[in-house]
Amino acid sequence: MLRFRLALAGCPRRALVLTDTPRPDCPHCAGEGGHSYDYGDYDTGEYAGSHWEFCDCWTARSVTLLPLPRRPRWLRRRHDGRDPWGPNGYSDEPLF
Repeated sequence: MLRFRLALAGCPRRALVLTDTPRPDCPHCAGEGGHSYDYGDYDTGEYAGSHWEFCDCWTARSVTLLPLPRRPRWLRRRHDGRDPWGPNGYSDEPLF
């Protein structure tokens, strides 16, 4: 049984999409849609990333319903790259 919901997609252009949701009472994934597990580097054994395996109760497909119009140029946000909460608009935190 499919459980549809509306979502917003932003790539390559904003659009309204219809997606499937995981089954909330699934005994395998408990409604999360899959399992995430971490893996390490084979040489050092340190954390190297994580994988996501989808559960059988969910298909991660979507159907685009309607492309959304672009904002007019005068309504687009203008960013200057500065931190508005920092002193004089600049952040004093280190880069990393």
